[in-house]
Amino acid sequence: MSYDEWFKQHADKHKKIVDKLVANGYTKEQIIDYFEYENMAKEEIDFCPLYKDNKKCHEMEKLNCYLCGCPNFRFNDEGLGEYNEFKILSRCEINNGEKFAGKGVIHQNCSKCTVPHHKAYVKKNFDLDWKKIMSGCKAAKQ
Repeated sequence: MSYDEWFKQHADKHKKIVDKLVANGYTKEQIIDYFEYENMAKEEIDFCPLYKDNKKCHEMEKLNCYLCGCPNFRFNDEGLGEYNEFKILSRCEINNGEKFAGKGVIHQNCSKCTVPHHKAYVKKNFDLDWKKIMSGCKAAKQ
């Protein structure tokens, strides 16, 4: 699945949940709390493929899933540039971090970063529209 495809599918899933919560009168704080991993894995099993196996994407005690997909992540399925013979498909805006390569491409490895999964970060960047928060993720081809 391409980054573009994932982004569109995830935005739709996120919107469906948020719309349901808003329709039920949830406040900003209640919406953020609803997206805590423990609740999401129980109530929204189809939101993340890891939920079915009771696994977290990042090992942290209080994982919030509201910003699954990070506002600091940049991607372009056509490429963001090249490194040696590899096409760079993704990078991080705030941390160069680890990368992984495969089949002629390089991807950002976000597995050790917990920045977008802290409740305080979600509060600071909160918007009911996930696509608005994530609007900088789709980067121009370089």
